[in-house]
Amino acid sequence: MDIKKAILLGLCVPALALGVAACSSDDEESTSTGTTTEQTDAAATDEAATMNIVETAQATADLSTLVSAVVAADLAETLSGAGPFTVFAPTNEAFAALPPAELQRLLKPANKDELAKILTYHVVAGDVKAADLTDGQKVKTVEGQELTITIKGDKVMVNDATVAMADIATSNGTVHLIDGVLLPPN
Repeated sequence: MDIKKAILLGLCVPALALGVAACSSDDEESTSTGTTTEQTDAAATDEAATMNIVETAQATADLSTLVSAVVAADLAETLSGAGPFTVFAPTNEAFAALPPAELQRLLKPANKDELAKILTYHVVAGDVKAADLTDGQKVKTVEGQELTITIKGDKVMVNDATVAMADIATSNGTVHLIDGVLLPPN
């Protein structure tokens, strides 16, 4: 990790941790799909494709809780790497739906391995676009287990979570925003 990224993470992580502790999503005005205007603008620009997955998440206000979790699980360097990766990224609202004590527990250093397992269950090796997905498809995650894709009309689901925004291009893969946190089967 270069010094600029280390400094940026050093400045951003404490601020993000405060946001996670508050677990509030009412600071941003949301559209009917749960995405923010800022997030839509970032995804719509070519600039997003020059940033890696972690940089794109850091630039997306609705993914601040995910960024905090990725940092807490020591996955930032991996998800900044060459990839390609596909990330089904839970929004802040998705994390807010978890019991607050559970999220705080997972973010503690003692639970880093459990958090990493949950987060890698959201990651698929390779660059998977929405057009590549088919109804009933099983995709293997980096964690090792499979996710099930369900497509009904324009609605795409990953297990029980709905894709709120698809195909956010990054320099090392693709991000799809989802409205739920995926928990690997025991």
